[in-house]
Amino acid sequence: MRVAIVWNRDVTGVINRFGPSRPEELPQDVAECVVTALQGSSHETLLCEGDKGLLTTLERFMPPDPRGQPSGIVFNLADGIQGEYRYTHVPAMLEMAGVPYTGPGPLGHGLSNDKVIAKTLFRDKGVPTPNFRVMRCGTESTGDLRFPVVVKPRAEEASIGMKLVHEPAQLRQAVEGIVRQYSQDALVEEYIEGREICVALLGNEELEVLPLVEQDFGGRARRLMTWEAKYVAAEAVPKICPAQIGSGLELLLRDISIAAFRACQCRDYARVDLRIDRSGQPYVLEINPIPALGVRASFVRAATTAGYTFSSLVNRILDIAHTRYFGVGIP
Repeated sequence: MRVAIVWNRDVTGVINRFGPSRPEELPQDVAECVVTALQGSSHETLLCEGDKGLLTTLERFMPPDPRGQPSGIVFNLADGIQGEYRYTHVPAMLEMAGVPYTGPGPLGHGLSNDKVIAKTLFRDKGVPTPNFRVMRCGTESTGDLRFPVVVKPRAEEASIGMKLVHEPAQLRQAVEGIVRQYSQDALVEEYIEGREICVALLGNEELEVLPLVEQDFGGRARRLMTWEAKYVAAEAVPKICPAQIGSGLELLLRDISIAAFRACQCRDYARVDLRIDRSGQPYVLEINPIPALGVRASFVRAATTAGYTFSSLVNRILDIAHTRYFGVGIP
């Protein structure tokens, strides 16, 4: 089968450099690993940029079938180049062009990536999430928020820009810094002291919940999954999988994570990040609709504990997406 792996490595494929730009360079080795995994299952692959030339590239690689059926599928790893809600851009292009792809549609990406909307949806569905406020100046009323608080951009990923603020006097500077650097509101939410758990999900109508992963902060003074903790080897936080959690709490985490997945209209696979406070109460921090597939990533760790190889995981995600579109797995 023809499979195009779409990513964003080159940021020059735009008409104008205008609007908010992608603030950080994300690790790019994953795309090549996905290509290798798909080629190992005899798929014909193409690694291509998710930019203004994407549809022309795809039309050459997977030309329309005379019967009107798509002749290929996209494995979407694109995080966007610039503008608002960058993760929605490639899915929107593929929807318009009639090209099937892995992961959520534009709506699912938008609901998940906008942390304020996601948390509002969580609350509407009874999913516990930390108390929060949306700020643009840092002088707005904090209401009943308890310090310390976590301050982060409203619509960025990978813990970009996240700060821990211990005192109200520090809040204005943190909020102003986010608004200035990322051109968006700041989400200010209560910091939950406790264990951090990731729940990896595979599927659609029936969801496979992979073994739970715990971030092992040990004796670290800063118990946060910052950008550095995720992507800088020297600061990487060890992972425990399966997490040592009682069966009752594990079942609750599974149910909460599935509810979060449904609330944000995710598809095919996702990762839910939670904190459990000292009383045993879980809180959903956020959901990642196309979680990282790097070698140290929590989603991959959960999958390998469940018995998947990296190759079988990638091909499973592709098969799940194919089934969602066509009712059957890949022949």
